[in-house]
Amino acid sequence: MSDERSLQGTQVPTNRRWIMFSLASGASWFLYLHRYTWNFIRPELEKEYGFSNLELDSLFTLFNVTYTLGQVPGGVVCDLFGPHLFLVVIIVLWSLAMPLLALGSGMGGFGAARLAFGAGQAGCYPSLAKVSREWFPRSNRTTVQGWIASFFGRGGGAMSSIILGTVLIGRFELTWRQGLVVMSLAGLVFAVLFYLFYRNRPEEDPRANQAEVDMIREGEVDNADAPPVLPFERVVRSRSMLVFIVQQFMNAGADYIYVAVMGSYFLIERGVDITEAGIMVSLPLFGGACGGVFGGMMSDYLIRVTGSRRWVRTFVGFTGKTLATVFVFVAIDQTEAMATARMLFLVKFFSDWTQPTVWGTCTDMGGRYSATVFSVINAAGGIGGLVTPIVGAIVLDHYRTSEIIDGVEKVSTNFGPLFTLVAVMYMISAISWFLINCEDSLERTNNTGGQTPSDEVTIP
Repeated sequence: MSDERSLQGTQVPTNRRWIMFSLASGASWFLYLHRYTWNFIRPELEKEYGFSNLELDSLFTLFNVTYTLGQVPGGVVCDLFGPHLFLVVIIVLWSLAMPLLALGSGMGGFGAARLAFGAGQAGCYPSLAKVSREWFPRSNRTTVQGWIASFFGRGGGAMSSIILGTVLIGRFELTWRQGLVVMSLAGLVFAVLFYLFYRNRPEEDPRANQAEVDMIREGEVDNADAPPVLPFERVVRSRSMLVFIVQQFMNAGADYIYVAVMGSYFLIERGVDITEAGIMVSLPLFGGACGGVFGGMMSDYLIRVTGSRRWVRTFVGFTGKTLATVFVFVAIDQTEAMATARMLFLVKFFSDWTQPTVWGTCTDMGGRYSATVFSVINAAGGIGGLVTPIVGAIVLDHYRTSEIIDGVEKVSTNFGPLFTLVAVMYMISAISWFLINCEDSLERTNNTGGQTPSDEVTIP
């Protein structure tokens, strides 16, 4: 292999990493494209079956049960064997599981479909963290992670409401069930492309020359003696990791509103039609897409200028979540539906400029265990996604009122307290960044085989 690479020339690096970037971005896009279909499935189920907020958000939460349980196993498998075949399998699984929801006719059937869908999507983002770690140098890795995680991920979520709501249901007059089938087929086609063109590491790709390999590996320390699987005690003894888990619980838990209730908020509470709602629901996600790219580029720039990876991560994480908190209250103070959507664009912009910092901190702390570390953090977010929807549903039902007008019952819900809960969770996430040190490596050990002193906390 080294002879083949030498014949390719070592002066100018090849560009195979950008093929992998395109495939990783596509996987991120489809993950959110399919997941955010719930924004329009939820109000359709409410109309067809008369489910309460608690019943609907319980169905939504079932996704997070298997999604959370599958995180760490998926991360470990990816660290051991690489993301290539693993990602192909799970893309196929979730693309097949998503339209199973269309076959349901009651809580049992819908619940089984949501569980299968969550299991299929569980290992995707830990695997994509591994992709960015293996295929891109540290100097611009956070920028790349911003594009993959936020621009294409959130962009897929934003396009989901437009494709399913505005185009397939609104313009082509398909049912929501038929729309899911169309989107499922597109996912299966992408899985084939990923299988054909992706490779786990540049060293395994004969079309990547040695110059590209050297550029990607520049500045990395090879911990060849590290165990193949991350020892769990390193996770529980790391103060930074424990706070990081709390941060992600708050971060991802708060974000449930963008996938679970935005469709109901604009369609039912604000009374807009489905074509307009598709645009309004998508605006916060477009904000997240733009914010993630900005945050990733800003992080890499500030790290180059200051030389402090640790405090740049803290600055970006704290300022993003704090500004998001402020704009939540600005958004709920608007009287016009479109004005609220525009303010939510800014909420998600500032919230998601921290997303590449989350990914970057996972790869900084995880090293060769990047997928496993990300899976632990994503599992924490999944638990947040389990708890917050139930709490949010209780809040919504508490502030749900009904009155009889001209002999017809009119039901309305005050969403303000729910948005206030989201703002509080954002602020806790912001403060957490002061206690997270991305330089506390879970890969490196000291001479006695333990972690560095800064990593250690006392476990009762």
